[in-house]
Order: sequence, then C-alpha cells, then structure tokens
Amino acid sequence: MTSKTVHDDLTVVICGSQGQGIQTVEQTLTRALHDAGFHVFSTKEYMSRIRGGAASTMIRITAKPVAACVDRIDLLVPMDWGAVPRLGKRIARRTVILGDRDALKPDRDIVDVPFLRLAVESGGKLYANIVAVGAVLGLIRAPLDPLIKILGARYAAKGKDVVEKNRTAAGKGYEAGMALAGKGLIDTVVRKSGDMPAMPLLSGGEAVAFGAIAGGCRFMASYPMSPSTSVLVNLAAWSRAFGLVVEQAEDEIAAVNMALGASYAGARAMVTTSGGGFALMTEGLSLAAMIETPVVVHLGQRPGPATGLPTRTEQADLELALYAGHGEFPRVLYAPGSLRQAFELTRRAFDVADRYQIPAFVLTDQFFMDSYTATEPFDLSGTDDGPCIVRTNAAYKRFKLTAGGVSPRGVPGWGEGLVRVDSDEHTEEGLITEDLTLRVRMVDKRLGKAYRLAREAVRPERIGRPDAKTLVVCWGSNRSVVKEAVEAVGDRSVAVLHFSQVYPLWSGAGALLKKAHSVVAVENNATGQFCRLVQRETGFGVDKKILKYSGLPFTVEEVAAGIRRHMKGRAS
Repeated sequence: MTSKTVHDDLTVVICGSQGQGIQTVEQTLTRALHDAGFHVFSTKEYMSRIRGGAASTMIRITAKPVAACVDRIDLLVPMDWGAVPRLGKRIARRTVILGDRDALKPDRDIVDVPFLRLAVESGGKLYANIVAVGAVLGLIRAPLDPLIKILGARYAAKGKDVVEKNRTAAGKGYEAGMALAGKGLIDTVVRKSGDMPAMPLLSGGEAVAFGAIAGGCRFMASYPMSPSTSVLVNLAAWSRAFGLVVEQAEDEIAAVNMALGASYAGARAMVTTSGGGFALMTEGLSLAAMIETPVVVHLGQRPGPATGLPTRTEQADLELALYAGHGEFPRVLYAPGSLRQAFELTRRAFDVADRYQIPAFVLTDQFFMDSYTATEPFDLSGTDDGPCIVRTNAAYKRFKLTAGGVSPRGVPGWGEGLVRVDSDEHTEEGLITEDLTLRVRMVDKRLGKAYRLAREAVRPERIGRPDAKTLVVCWGSNRSVVKEAVEAVGDRSVAVLHFSQVYPLWSGAGALLKKAHSVVAVENNATGQFCRLVQRETGFGVDKKILKYSGLPFTVEEVAAGIRRHMKGRAS
C-alpha cells in the first residue's frame, strides 16, 4: 500500500451489504462535510433487495463544485468484505482501505481501525457506522463539531442517552482517524469554501419536489416506484406546510386519473412514476390530451424492459415519453441536468402545462434522483402558481376554436357555464360528435399549440468556446459528467452542448450542430434515442456516439476517453 497526495479532489467509497446502514453513513458523512465547508457530491448504487447483496456510496470531497462520478477510489471503507469484489477494477494499488480487520477478515492488507470494539465501548455494535464516519473525518483532518451537531439533531427524539452514545462513537472514531492522519497515510489538500453551509445540500428528488411546489402544485398522486418515489415522499412530508393533497394510489392507472380529476377541478396536478408505471398511464395521457386538461408527469428513468434493473440508471425512456399515447397531440419534455435546472424546469412544466392545457414531462433518472450536492439557493422571483382558468358564463364553450389553439378553461362551480369534457371527439361545447369536418378542425386546434410551444423552447446550454470545432452533445443528467470530462481532455477546441428541453427542440439547434466540424453524442442508452430525435427534427445525423447501458452512470474517465478516441479519429 502506498501513500497518496490528493489535491482538491478526494473520492471516498463506503460499501457493504444492504441493511448495514450504508445510506445512514452517506447522509451523515455528506452532511458533516458540507457543514464543515467542503464541496461534496455523493451518489449510490444498490441492488433491488432489502437485505444482503452489495451496496456502495461514492462521496467526492472537492474544492470546487462537482456532480459527476469518477472511477478512482482514494479511500475505501468496507463495512462488509463481501461487497468489495463488486468494485473490481476501481480498487488500485494506491487505494487506501480503512476497516475493521477482525470483523472483515480481508484477503489483502488494510489499515485497521477497530470499528466494532470502539462501537461497543460507546454503547453497542450498532454504533459502528458512526465510528466509521468519525474515522473518515479524522483521517482527512475535517472538523468534528459539525458531526456532533448533526447527531444531536438527528437523534434528539430518541433521548439524551442515544445522542451521547452516538457522539461518543463519533469521537472515538475521530481520534482513531486523526492518529492515522498523523502518520501521513493520506495527505489531503482539499480547500474549503466559506459559503458552503449557506448553500442547501439537496438530492435531485428534493429539487424536483421543490420545483413542483414553486410551480403551484396542489395535488399529487403516485404509486411508489423507484427511483421516482422520493418526489412522492418529499411532497407528502411537506404537504401540510404548503397546502398539498398527496395521494398514494392503488396503481398508476388510478394515479393519473386522480391527477386529471384534480386538474379538471382547477388544481395544478402532478404524477411521479418510472417507466413501467408510466406504461400504465398512457391511456390517461391520451385522455389528458383529448380533454385538454393539464398534467405534469415526472418520469424517473431506470433500465427496462419490464422490471429491468429497478434500482439502476438509464436514459432509455425518452422515446416512451415522446410517443406514448394513441393519437397525435402536443407535449413538452424537459430533462434537467443540475439541481437548479430541476427546480426551474419543474416549475416551468406546471406553467406550460397550464397555459397550453397539455401534458408536460420532467425526465430524470436514478443517478440524478439519488445524488446529493450543494446548490445556490433557488430564485423564487417570477413564481406564478395561479391556474389559468376563467369564470364561465351561460354561453361558455370549453373547447372553443381559437386562433392559437388554446380554449378558455373553466372549472365546475366557478361561473354560470357548464364545463363538459369528453374522451370522444367533441364539439366546442364538449358534446360527442362524428362531424368529420369538425374533427379536422379540432385536431388542428390541438396541434396548433405545438407551434407556440416551439417558440418557447429552452435554448441548449453551450459550455466552452463559441468557435469550438468539436461539440459534445448530451441531455439530462449527463451535463456534469460531460462538462468535467471535457475539462479533463483539456482541448479548447472542444465544447459541450447540453439540452435541458428535449422536445420541442430549440429552433436553432440544427444550425449549431451543422456549424461544428465534429459532433459526439453521450447517452445512457443502447440506441442513441436523442440522436434519432435530433435527426428527425433537424435533419442532422450524429454518427459518433458514446453510449452506456450497464445500469451504471458514466464516469468522467470513460467519457473523457471516448472523446479522445473520437477526436483521434477526426484527426486521422
């Protein structure tokens, strides 16, 4: 084992079997580091089971904001040796492995810290995880006080005795870590950021939930399905504070129809689900289109088909969201790549859905939903949470033919008019019709919204020089990993083009792509779904792709290697 100096970027991986409290270690350690003034990013990978198997959490401690995975492991803390083989090639000779030799019985040399003995001295074996957290903080010379405060707040409801035992365990682990730090095992030079404690530490799921509240969400229905469930859980926890009705439905069919009922009554409504659950909602999606009732769909992507890998990540539901539902009707698809975008685009989804009376999608994935990092406080200015409804009169026509395609939307009980909606083709008043001439006019009215939607499309974000010869195109959660990979490549002729709205595309997208000498696309799917959409919409074909569909997110190293490979091909 060799010593290693890490400048401004330390990667810690905690691994074990599920049921060992790996998530508790992640949340406690990440929060303590954040409150101590470090930039942190954490993400997890775990199996679809309650106990057993293997789970790991990666925490990057850095001097500047990051939100991407790396292959490198600087410090490995195994709570169960059986989980170590899954990390495979990521464990290098320079990796420092910190653990309890007596408990782990490892087959290689490790730095021994008696987690179990120190836990028993503190009050019991169950405090071993807190000993480990303290040891990591001590080893990297981070302050202990933030952890002590966190433990007090976290366990206050369990009484002073539990709080003190946790604090004692943290202190013993910290002393052991500091003793190792004094030996120069890991010499970190990670600089702090003084404003970190003022920046909220959030997961992608929390950012989406906050965006829903800012967008005026008043009703949410869902059937739990990873990785979308965190939005349901967070909105349920905040429901009283913000005046929301949150319903756990018996299935996804019920959930989407409940949301449409709430929207029909005037509430801004949302569903959150994943691919398999959304498949059950597609008839409701068509119903929303026909009755022109707004609804926001949060779709947390994971690998399919069928149950697939339910706790892993993928970007393979783009075409599902794009083409789901029978018939032709407009929709809008957002795909945030940062916590700020998740907040702003979810809020925007409610506004656009309401103004155009259409379904609006927010596409995320397991990696984005389950990752934590700090962000600048969200900007609440310009928030408009009022539904776009009108007071009806006796002559009210729910589906009045208008030049822009948007009919005045009334709700039952507000005004003199009768608010009729029908899943069949209908007249302006909402009565069933088989007048084929009127049918054409109604279809044209609904599709006419698409032209206005396209004019409001979010422009893709360009990161890098405007005259860059190579554009690396990505969408959704790959923004941060592609940005960092391009920085690692270190070639100023390479820039990033990130799409946070994937449909309708911004009208100038084709011109940007055609101007570049070379375009490389990065997608977490097997077939390049976004590339197909780009070609359909702009006529530009992307033939250089970096694709990954193992269920794991991209790492900086593999994206950087892919970019270099394609650049080498360009040069030759």
